Amino acid sequence: MAIPDFMATTSPTPDPSTVPRELRLWPGILGAAGVITFKLGLPLFRPDSHGAAILGGFAFGILIILWWLFFSRAPWRERLGGLALIATAVYASYHLVHESIATGMMGWMLVVHGLPIFCLGWVAWAVLFRHWTGLRRAASMIILPGLVAGVMALIRTDGIDGDGGSELKWRWSPTHEERLLGGPPRVSVPEREGKAAHPPTPPTSESTNAIPAADPTPRPVLWSGFRGPKRDGVVRGTRLETNWNQFPPVQLWRRPVGPAWSSFAVAGDDFFTQEQRGEEEWVTCCSIRTGQERWHHADHARFWESNAGAGPRATPTLANGRLYALGGTGILNALNATNGTVLWTRNVAAETQTKTPLWGFSGSPLVTGDLVVVAASGVLAAYDATSGASRWTSTNQGGSYSSPHFAELHGIPQVLFQTGKGVFSAVPSSGEILWEHSWAGATIIQPALLPDGDLLIATGSASGGVGLRRLAVAHSTDGWVVREEWTSKGLKPYFNDFAVHKSHVYGFDGSILACIQLEDGERQWKDGRYGHGQLLLLPDQDLMLVVAEQGHVALVAAKPDGFEELARHPAISGKTWNHPALAGNVLLVRNSEEMAAYELRPKQP
Repeated sequence: MAIPDFMATTSPTPDPSTVPRELRLWPGILGAAGVITFKLGLPLFRPDSHGAAILGGFAFGILIILWWLFFSRAPWRERLGGLALIATAVYASYHLVHESIATGMMGWMLVVHGLPIFCLGWVAWAVLFRHWTGLRRAASMIILPGLVAGVMALIRTDGIDGDGGSELKWRWSPTHEERLLGGPPRVSVPEREGKAAHPPTPPTSESTNAIPAADPTPRPVLWSGFRGPKRDGVVRGTRLETNWNQFPPVQLWRRPVGPAWSSFAVAGDDFFTQEQRGEEEWVTCCSIRTGQERWHHADHARFWESNAGAGPRATPTLANGRLYALGGTGILNALNATNGTVLWTRNVAAETQTKTPLWGFSGSPLVTGDLVVVAASGVLAAYDATSGASRWTSTNQGGSYSSPHFAELHGIPQVLFQTGKGVFSAVPSSGEILWEHSWAGATIIQPALLPDGDLLIATGSASGGVGLRRLAVAHSTDGWVVREEWTSKGLKPYFNDFAVHKSHVYGFDGSILACIQLEDGERQWKDGRYGHGQLLLLPDQDLMLVVAEQGHVALVAAKPDGFEELARHPAISGKTWNHPALAGNVLLVRNSEEMAAYELRPKQP
């Protein structure tokens, strides 16, 4: 007799097509492990590997998305719905996160850093809630991306380092600038065991005085501005003791400073720099012996961008008792170097009809003859150094963060300028173009004039330096001829200037020092990890003074037969991109948070 269906003791066999399959989780877990390894683990063991950490974390985030879409076995409505939720959460986060996150890395920071985090959270959801069904599962899918977005809204970045690593802070924590505005700067002057600080010993240098001084008794210029008197980072006539174990650098003072990426100019016992103080842009004069402020000039202006923060980018220039300073928004001031009195001021951005570039106006003023020449992104503008009257303006050459550079080629004075299109030369008195050479890219650093009249130029891209190129510049009755002699990837400076010594070139290839031959651009060595720092060359003793991105100072041999670090000493703390200055035997270093002076022992004959 047949048994009725309702009395059957076994369940009917389910239709296989209606039974949800178990998620294939192991590829997603491996992807999550990759994100954690690169984003969190790699920087712990290799602090200079932020670039690889960013790329690796982003790549594994993409792999997680591919796993979820094609290999997870999730129902297609969940696969597509999950992808839509992640995309929606990332888009919505742009309206929730701090401005520094939303605009960082040219607007890509949230995607580059946020996508791996969202994907990591998605894998966690897939593992933890894989047995949930119905409304609970759908609700958890929606809530989790929102939680991740909420956490990201709690942080900000105080900028990135040279490898792209972010300086993450809680959103509500005060910035260094806000703490500085809360009270007077604290100048730390260490005990010297009764030994008085010596005034800086002036090196031998060439005088560039050509116009009447605003100060009737101008003091000796020990460091005229950006990278020294010839803008080549070379300190002539100075020799230093290299045994820092026995004769370490002596700190004269150390004090907070407002954010900026300016370097220094030095005259007599005074030094000059630029900084941001809230809504005011300052040009500051301080004592080189004590660090105490003597005077400051303030303009109501503020430049800020996420990668490098607030403040001016250029360095003031000293000439004939005057101090010329270009601010981050394009305000050019000529000041009395003794007391800060305004002699004249111009708005270069408005007068050249140039929009403030992404990273601000960065070119340091160049004084040549009776002119001061400034760079407004890819435009050169010349003003009368005494009156401030406009003399000439070049055409726009495609953007630049480099500074105008004086050179004399074949006995003819000229102003060189590297731009997004390449490099061109202009007659100082009129701005007439003498010659130009095309090499498109991002230009930040200075060209170098070689003893035989050739030039070295560099260019870069959004991801870093591209290389160096040697140009032969010839002149005849038929005009100028510029010929490429070689292009080398053995040394790829980005925003770290290089130096030429004897028959070799020394500089930063990414975050590592390198040396190439001047003859053919072949690399001789690459060693020494100093981050994206800066350097000075002391040719009298085949020596480089390197300021690391982390703030310490090192002496490195400028020799082609191999890398050799001779000494190292802590100087300041934090990301240090600013160029140092050496006024005699006093080293000035700074970054966006603090500055300090160190007395270096001269080398005995």
